[in-house]
Amino acid sequence: MASVDRLTPLLQRFRVRTRLFHAGPLCGVTAFPAEADRGFLHVLRHGQMELTLTDERGATVRVQITRPSVLFFPRPSDHSFLNAPTEESDFTCATLDFDGGATHPLVQALPPVIILPLDEVATLGPALDLLFSEVDNVRCGHPILADRLFEVVLIQLLRWMLDNPAHIALKQSLLSGLADERLAPALVAVHEAPGESWTLETMAREARMSRSAFASRFKEVVGQTPVDYLTEWRLTIAQENLRAGMSVSTIAAELGYASASAFSRAFAQRLGHSPRTWLARAA
Repeated sequence: MASVDRLTPLLQRFRVRTRLFHAGPLCGVTAFPAEADRGFLHVLRHGQMELTLTDERGATVRVQITRPSVLFFPRPSDHSFLNAPTEESDFTCATLDFDGGATHPLVQALPPVIILPLDEVATLGPALDLLFSEVDNVRCGHPILADRLFEVVLIQLLRWMLDNPAHIALKQSLLSGLADERLAPALVAVHEAPGESWTLETMAREARMSRSAFASRFKEVVGQTPVDYLTEWRLTIAQENLRAGMSVSTIAAELGYASASAFSRAFAQRLGHSPRTWLARAA
């Protein structure tokens, strides 16, 4: 799928911002409490450690990390590391702030934690070399450049996940759809132009499939019907636009609704409140 850019339309609308906050060895137990709308990206460069986390059922889980690895927490999660105080135990950490918080499409699509040995993700090598060089040699503009390099690491990681979905057991979601070579063109088209007059037929045409085959495969891989996904994508964009101060009528026009009232009805049916009431509650 080299000709289909599966990430740019998604990340241009819903940014992820990274910020370096630790570089060097860890000593003893280091805790990372869950923070609203914030994830973490950790890179273990050398050494070993024990990860303790709370899973989605509330149970405490311990994982031994014995190889250099990247640890990706896309959403808030209490976790901690037990690391012997040796110079060989070297660690680099960044926070991840997702536009829209819990409504960010990636936050909803990814597992709670992804642990990948660095030697399994060959494409991370050049980006990590640059990141480690910047971390080890503090120069002018160091914080800004380190933050940007963590963004590069994140994008390389997302690329690898889309190309290797079986390695991380992606659930039915947007990402599993983007990893599917037949569905990806249709999803990218919808992401790029959410205001088009999309129908099941026009989406199936983008996938070069019949309507029935497309609808069946979409539901199986993504976990919802194409029309439901289109509605959810539009309303996720609408929430961001409302936060940015855009008027209801402008949002309705840009997202392909016949009128502001039609948009407001769809918004209220899905989110339980009118756009203005939702925005007041969110504020």
